[in-house]
Amino acid sequence: MTTSGALSRPTRDRTERPLAALFVPSLAMGGGERISIALAQELVDQGVGVDLVVADARGPLRAEVPPQVTVVDLGATRLRAAAPALVRYLRSRRPRTLVPTVEHASLLSLAAGRLTGVPVVVRVANTLSLLDARASSRKDRVVLALARRLYRGADALVACSEGMADDLAAYCGLPRDRIQVIPNPSVGRDLAARAAEQLDHPWFRPGEPPVVLGIGRLAPQKNFPLLIDAFARLDTPARLVVLGEGPERPGLEEQVRSLGLADRVDLPGLDPNPYRYLARAAVFALSSSWEGLPGVLIEALACGCDVVATDCPSGPREILRGGELGRLVPVDDPAALAAALDERLGAGERVDPRVAAPYHADVVARRYLAVLRGVTR
Repeated sequence: MTTSGALSRPTRDRTERPLAALFVPSLAMGGGERISIALAQELVDQGVGVDLVVADARGPLRAEVPPQVTVVDLGATRLRAAAPALVRYLRSRRPRTLVPTVEHASLLSLAAGRLTGVPVVVRVANTLSLLDARASSRKDRVVLALARRLYRGADALVACSEGMADDLAAYCGLPRDRIQVIPNPSVGRDLAARAAEQLDHPWFRPGEPPVVLGIGRLAPQKNFPLLIDAFARLDTPARLVVLGEGPERPGLEEQVRSLGLADRVDLPGLDPNPYRYLARAAVFALSSSWEGLPGVLIEALACGCDVVATDCPSGPREILRGGELGRLVPVDDPAALAAALDERLGAGERVDPRVAAPYHADVVARRYLAVLRGVTR
C-alpha cells in the first residue's frame, strides 16, 4: 500500500484521522471516479480531512487529483484482491467514515467496515430493480442479492435521485426515510474554464451546420442506436458527434454506414474534456434506456447547451424539472426523438447555466458533510 499527496504514510495520530475515506476501484475515465475526485476536492477545501483510497491508482484521472488530496494506492489490479489491503488501511489509518463512491465497491466496503468498525456510507447511483431485471449472469444476480441484504446494514444510504431512492427502499425493503437524496457533484469549479478551451474539431467551426452531441459509454444502456436512428430522420441539416468508447462501437459504425451517414456522423472516441464540445453543440441528446442520475445531462445544462432527453428511469425528469429545462421524449421512440431534435435545432436557444446550481460540487459537498458527521464514532 502506497500513499501520495499531503501525507507520506498512514498515521495513528487521532488528530489526523480523516473524516472520510472515499473508495474507488481505479482512476480510469469513469463518472464515478470523476465524482470521487470532485467530492474529495470540495471536502478538503471545506477543511475536512479526506483520503482517496484506490484499489489501483493508475489511470488517466490520476493527474486530475488535486495535490491537497491524499491518494492511498492499495496496489491491487482487481477489486476483490484489494480486500486485505483495504482492511489493513482501515485498521491503521482509522478514517471516521468509509464512502464507496463507485457502487460495485459497496459490498467490499460494507464487509471491511464490519470487520474494522468503521462506519460505511453507501452511495447508490443506479436503479437496482432495473439492474436486477436486466441481470444476464449468475454473478450479477448474486451481487444484487447480496446488495439487497447488506445495504440494510449500512450506517447511511445516499441515493443520487428521488427515483433511485424510492426504488432502493422498495427493492431492499427499507423505510424510505432511511435514504437521503444527494445529487452528484457534477459541476466542478473548473467546468467553465474547461468549456472555454479550444476545440479543433472542424464541425464546430463558425458557419458549419449545427451539431447534435451524444456522450457516454458505447453500451446498451446509453442506446446510441436510437440516437443514430433518430438523427437519420431529421429534417434539419445537422451533424452528429458521439463521444465515448465501448463494446457497441462496431455495431454503431455499421449502422452509420448502412444509413449512409458516414459524412454526417462522427464517433471520435473518448475525450478528457467533453465540456468544450457541450459549450459549442447546438443540442445535447440523451438517448438512454435507463439511468441513475445522468451527470452529463447536468453538465450540458451547466455549459448552456440546449437538451433533449429520453424520459427514462430515473433522473432526466428530475433534472429537467418535468420538461421545463429541456424536452423529454419517450424511451425507444426514434420518431419522437427526431421531432424534438428538429424543434430544438430550429429554436437555436441556449440554456442559462445557473439552472445547474444545485449540482455544483461545493453545494453537494456540504450536504455530504452533514451525512458524514452524522455517522461518525
